Amino acid sequence: METRNPQVSLLRVGLNRCFQSTLCMVIVALAIRLVVVGFLYQEQLDPDRDHWRFSYENGRLARSIVEGRGFSSPLFEDTSASAWMTPVYPYLTAGVFKVFGTYSTASAIVLLSMQGLISAVNCLPVFYFALKLFGRRAALWSGWAWAFFPYAVYFPAERIWSTWLSTALFSVLFLWTLYIEESSHLSRWVGIGLLWGLTALTDPIVLAAWPFMNGWACYRMHRQKQRWAVPLAASALAMIVIVSPWFVRNYEVFGKFIPFRDNAGLEIHIGNTGDTFHWRPRWVGPWHNDEEWKAFKELGEIRYMEREKQRGVEFIRTHPRWFAVVTVRRFVYIWTGFWSFDKRYLAEESLDPPNVFFCTTLTVLMLIGLRRLWRENRSIAVLFGMVLFFFPAIYYVTHVEVYFRRQIDPLIVVLAVYGVLPRTAGPYDPGTEP
Repeated sequence: METRNPQVSLLRVGLNRCFQSTLCMVIVALAIRLVVVGFLYQEQLDPDRDHWRFSYENGRLARSIVEGRGFSSPLFEDTSASAWMTPVYPYLTAGVFKVFGTYSTASAIVLLSMQGLISAVNCLPVFYFALKLFGRRAALWSGWAWAFFPYAVYFPAERIWSTWLSTALFSVLFLWTLYIEESSHLSRWVGIGLLWGLTALTDPIVLAAWPFMNGWACYRMHRQKQRWAVPLAASALAMIVIVSPWFVRNYEVFGKFIPFRDNAGLEIHIGNTGDTFHWRPRWVGPWHNDEEWKAFKELGEIRYMEREKQRGVEFIRTHPRWFAVVTVRRFVYIWTGFWSFDKRYLAEESLDPPNVFFCTTLTVLMLIGLRRLWRENRSIAVLFGMVLFFFPAIYYVTHVEVYFRRQIDPLIVVLAVYGVLPRTAGPYDPGTEP
């Protein structure tokens, strides 16, 4: 006769309750991230180049704000007003600097811990949009998958940057989109428009998904014979209200229309020089090239960016075949992590082989989930497909970085989980709750 150990039974009950709890999910996720912060925070404290590694351009802009010089000087000297970044994260960082000290150990720990908290709390929108689409079991596994997701653990603890806040905001936007298509109430659409504006001022790349997510919601409303034009206009107007003060500031300061950031030209040139040894040639730009830094100071930020744009566009125009091939390579890198297995390259990027395996496996699982979803609900599959494919499109033609694409990682994780879990409930159907 089988005997049961009551302690083992209690442990199982406790673990099951923890697994079922979103609060437990967030707490465990935060604990993991804070442990990693404890190992990595000292990387921010390197005094080389006047603490350059402490948040890079974001840290420089924050320091200028704290010192009373306004939104200026994103590099190594006082170079006057800047539009290198959008304002949300530099001002957030400046607030931490003001309280805990510029480039201080306390500021590093606070900022990294804050990013860890943001990443941990992102378990909640991940859980809830998986719940709405695929049922509770998939939602629980998706939330826990995000809690332990390596990219969501490591990157927020390694680099002080706006990506981790924009990732969480974008998850909320995706969740909200699943609800606004059910209602034409203007308050919901104005609310999501305001959130789109805030997210765009945090990281403008998110706007790559704006037409697809809003277009999908409007199409669904049209199919349900609900009005959509007025709600969409109200949402767009709300977003414009949020971002327009920054546009006005840029026009008053620089005398030209700069929607969000002025560094698009530099981004184009970085990835289109003919140098394919690395996905990010270090000699391009003013960071590591003394001649370029000198040119930046002489020309000023706006004229320097325009020059870089001309260089990049001209190279693309005169090397169309090269551009086509490297665009494919960038696409492959975004979805597999693979750039090169050259020994010299791997000497610089020693973690690439395991990352290629992990990233490729994740992409395959995502595609399995997307294929399954396509068979069960094509409308939802189209929403995922449009966002996943077109969100990173700007990186295909400019350049790539290891921390690019992070904003859509929550969607990838949910699809990967959905692809491997046995079906227990059908995907979301309009007008119903799971």
